[in-house]
Amino acid sequence: MRFLFVKNPIKPPLYLSTILSSTTCQLRVPRFTGLRSHSDSLDPSPRSSISMPILPPATKSVPAMDTEVALAKRFWIKFSRESALARYTPFVLCLASGTLRIETFRHYIAQDVHFLRAFAQAYELAEECADDDDAKLSISELRKAVLEELKMHDSFVEEWGSDLATEGGINSATVKYTDFLLATASGKVEGVKGPGKLATPFERTKVAAYTLGAMTPCMRLYAFLGKEFEALLDLHEGSHPYRKWIESYSSEGFQASAVQTEDLLDKLSVSLTGEELDNIEKLYHQAMKLEIEFFSAQPVVQPTVVPLTKEHNPAEDCLIIFSDFDLTCTVVDSSAILAEIAIVTAPKSDQSQSDNQLDRMSSSDLKNTWGLLSQQYTEEYEQCIESIMPPEKVNKFKYEDLCKALEQLSDFEKRANNRVIESGVLKGINLEGIKRAGERLILQDGCITFFQGILKNVNLNANVHLLSYCWCGDLIRSAFSSGHGREWGTWEHGELCELNIHANEFLYKESTSTGEIVQKVESPIDKLEAFKNIYNNCGDDRKKLTVYIGDSVGDLLCLLEADVGIVIGSSSSLRQVGTQFGVSFVPLFPGLIEKQKKYIEKGSSSWKGLSGILYTVSSWAEIHAFILGC
Repeated sequence: MRFLFVKNPIKPPLYLSTILSSTTCQLRVPRFTGLRSHSDSLDPSPRSSISMPILPPATKSVPAMDTEVALAKRFWIKFSRESALARYTPFVLCLASGTLRIETFRHYIAQDVHFLRAFAQAYELAEECADDDDAKLSISELRKAVLEELKMHDSFVEEWGSDLATEGGINSATVKYTDFLLATASGKVEGVKGPGKLATPFERTKVAAYTLGAMTPCMRLYAFLGKEFEALLDLHEGSHPYRKWIESYSSEGFQASAVQTEDLLDKLSVSLTGEELDNIEKLYHQAMKLEIEFFSAQPVVQPTVVPLTKEHNPAEDCLIIFSDFDLTCTVVDSSAILAEIAIVTAPKSDQSQSDNQLDRMSSSDLKNTWGLLSQQYTEEYEQCIESIMPPEKVNKFKYEDLCKALEQLSDFEKRANNRVIESGVLKGINLEGIKRAGERLILQDGCITFFQGILKNVNLNANVHLLSYCWCGDLIRSAFSSGHGREWGTWEHGELCELNIHANEFLYKESTSTGEIVQKVESPIDKLEAFKNIYNNCGDDRKKLTVYIGDSVGDLLCLLEADVGIVIGSSSSLRQVGTQFGVSFVPLFPGLIEKQKKYIEKGSSSWKGLSGILYTVSSWAEIHAFILGC
């Protein structure tokens, strides 16, 4: 259970208003973040509340990014999924780990030489189009930096005795990327006149801006990778074969060039219209995708740990994906939504109820009751966490001790749920209202795409199970079975109905909740039992690989039991409890670097549960890139 006060909710479910009412009013309700144990967002004040405007119906959309953020930075943030996909390609991972075979690196250098020549030419064309002297000077400096980069590539050729002429011709991914750059720099963009017809300074500046929009992603991505790789270099490891490459792209000079390119894009875009800025965004996005294609086209023939499903054989293997729901898949906890539905639809204190209606508390009584329940939960939860912690951090992973400690937390969670049931706060909620709320539930970016990728992949023998403390399984089913668009696209109705939902359930009388809950999954112990039952029911005729994705203390046992446990988000209580019992939390990408080194050394990349190691990520894009690849 987790229904706590939140000072600054990530995304308040204001869309509830459009589901339940078309009037405009103000409703003050306690803000709860859900049903699982998690003290990260606790507000010590029992009077915390937010103002929730009930708005006229409107189309739900992904929130716009802060327009005060510079254009180039905004695009980099928006297309973080693509940067994750690039970082987790086999070529990039092997390069970072130093295990990349030299023949693959030679091939990459040959392709990159072709690319950089086109890159320098694109800068030259942009310089011709720029109307501002300062802009011309900046572009000229950037072009010179590319020529220096080409000299570095020449040094690689000399060092390893490679001959570009014998490394094979330019591949299709490189051709596609260079053609895109030169076409953009030549003004061959929809809505732009040809270079010989650019009569006004504004038209020429626009082409220069478009060109920088197509070139900036490469500069920022390489600067990002350079710094990422530099941070992973072992200070005592002087033998990394690609240290020179890493030092070049992590250098102050290259980092400054990346910033200079971004600043120039921001400057050239100042006078452009909204439609023209949209065109730059499309060019930026296309360039990011071409970067992924460029990395993916490099001939990596050695064994790699990415993607996880690379060596999956559907005839012999079985991939089982487990995931939590609240705040793992969602941006708002489900109990917050159910609480608000209950309060919004409750009768006012002076409103009479019909004979055929279930007796319900008034909205004001409901708010007060929720507040008391929330305060009590918060206080007792903190006391429970404190009581289960060992006095000192253990030196070795202690799974059995952790299980015993979380049994106490499980007892607490069940008592808290019983208080909710006995209070009657969940009585009288209409099933249709719950389903409409589920259909409009905002999910974490990339969550749907990942589940689609698993379930639609005909080369995988895989199934997905959601283990959730959510009081109402109907809310989850509605979130994943609706046919309207989510994230940045749409999916067909029922496409995700293959998700297996394991949660608690409301009891209904004529489609109205009675306030009772069928209690199935209430605690860490319940989740672990469900996990083991699902695993055992998959049969012994296939080799099973399990992945668990979660965000809170309630997921801890399942995360550890799985062959691969992935922690999404930044739960401090999860880390606090886990660390005290000897659990190690390792960022996924550095963890895979070490895994790749051991794979090459030992010839095995086995994943086994109960290792005491959990991998942390900041987004579903990382999970997708690691498990499914591009």
